[in-house]
Amino acid sequence: MRNDPEPPARPDDRTAAARTTAAAILQHVGGAANVTSVAHCMTRLRLGLADRDLVDEAGLRALPGVLGTVDDDTYQIVLGPGAVNRVTREVEALLPPPTEPDRAAELAARGAELKAEQRRRNATPGKLLLRRIANIFVPLIPALVGCGMLAGLNGLLVNLGWLPSVTPALAAIASGFMALIAVFVGLNTAKEFGGTPVLGGAVAAVVVYPGVAKVTAFGVALAPGQGGVLGALAAALLGTYVERWCRTWVPPTLDVLLTPALTVLVSGLVTLYGLMYVAGEVSAAIGTAANWLLTTTGALAGLILGGLFLPLVMLGLHQALIPIHTTLIEQSGYTVLLPVLAMAGAGQVGAALAVYVRMRHDATLRTTIKSALPAGLLGVGEPLIYGVSLPLGRPFLTACVGGAAGGAFVGFFSMLGDTVGSTAIGPSGWALFPLLAGSGGLGVTAAVYAGGLLTGYGVGFGATYFFGLTGVVPEPAAAATAPAPPPEPDAEGTAAPAG
Repeated sequence: MRNDPEPPARPDDRTAAARTTAAAILQHVGGAANVTSVAHCMTRLRLGLADRDLVDEAGLRALPGVLGTVDDDTYQIVLGPGAVNRVTREVEALLPPPTEPDRAAELAARGAELKAEQRRRNATPGKLLLRRIANIFVPLIPALVGCGMLAGLNGLLVNLGWLPSVTPALAAIASGFMALIAVFVGLNTAKEFGGTPVLGGAVAAVVVYPGVAKVTAFGVALAPGQGGVLGALAAALLGTYVERWCRTWVPPTLDVLLTPALTVLVSGLVTLYGLMYVAGEVSAAIGTAANWLLTTTGALAGLILGGLFLPLVMLGLHQALIPIHTTLIEQSGYTVLLPVLAMAGAGQVGAALAVYVRMRHDATLRTTIKSALPAGLLGVGEPLIYGVSLPLGRPFLTACVGGAAGGAFVGFFSMLGDTVGSTAIGPSGWALFPLLAGSGGLGVTAAVYAGGLLTGYGVGFGATYFFGLTGVVPEPAAAATAPAPPPEPDAEGTAAPAG
């Protein structure tokens, strides 16, 4: 009997591999009965666990395809883009239906207790503030990306003189969300701080209402949109506290009438006669400072920002930049900071390529790099960070050197008047090209950004090849020893700019 050759890999093979990984993960987290919830973001499987003492963390990290773990509000397993979607589906399929209500309730109560304890450990004021900022702005990123790409396409068509009957429609579609982004910020702010979302949106809507032009505050007529997302955030936050105060004394029979009316009235008046003016001044200062930073000290600013962004991501401090990006996009149509920060990921890609070339005898590490590199080129840097550079140590530092060089390149051209910006936040790496905008036209802007990426790749590669691997002897399962990455925002399909 002859033996037929094995058929080539099919999508079913990936499903089978995901099913195997899912089963192994469940085994190392205490079994299916210990899992109370399942979710995922772009790179991480997020499990709610009833008893975290049952987790075999060393076993989890040793599994093929597992790049690291994070013990946060949920127990997070870093799998990388694409793989996390398939594994999540298989984990959900392997979980049995709740046939024991009493046991399920007991596990849920235990899980809630452990979750509360974990939150208390991580509840420093700084961490809570950054997490709340992320929870407000990260859900808006898909719309920012979609509208930003349409704005870029529309600008290209206008410059080329193509489809003049279509471009007004594209402009309306691309600009509609940005015109009302204050309302969405208000909704998310109220939701995050325990208020009624629609009331937060109603108060924030005052900021963008055209009729505010008839209102005078501090001797100056207000302008619709003055204060932008910062004013909307402040207005909705105030509205949340006013609402909660009202509910402490308004009789239950009148609560449905008085509380919403007083919330909108009090918060709306304070917004019109105070918050919009103050937030407008702050927003203008942010825009002025960002532009001055790059046009005056561009190379130095790019060097520092590009070099420090990966450590900022590791510490979770990059979340504080989200409202700054959004403010800049509101003011000028693009953020000048994101392309500079994206150079950090270019350095990471260059460092990974150097590791791949130097460590030719480490098949496991090279396999990790091959699977993670496409995502890194498109701006998703976690697989390379937690699977390659951090476990090795020094390559993480040389990746920062590459990011600093790329940032200095982009910043240098900003000093020459060729500002590079992004019409949306979220993507980076090659994925940022469709979102580029700047002062020098699309061709010059794309060329400067591409030059920055190439500089980051080259310097990251060279620094790692010659200085980043001295004395490094990685173990076969380097990814298993990676330090746990910090928490990331709960956002489907969203990652911090990383390449």
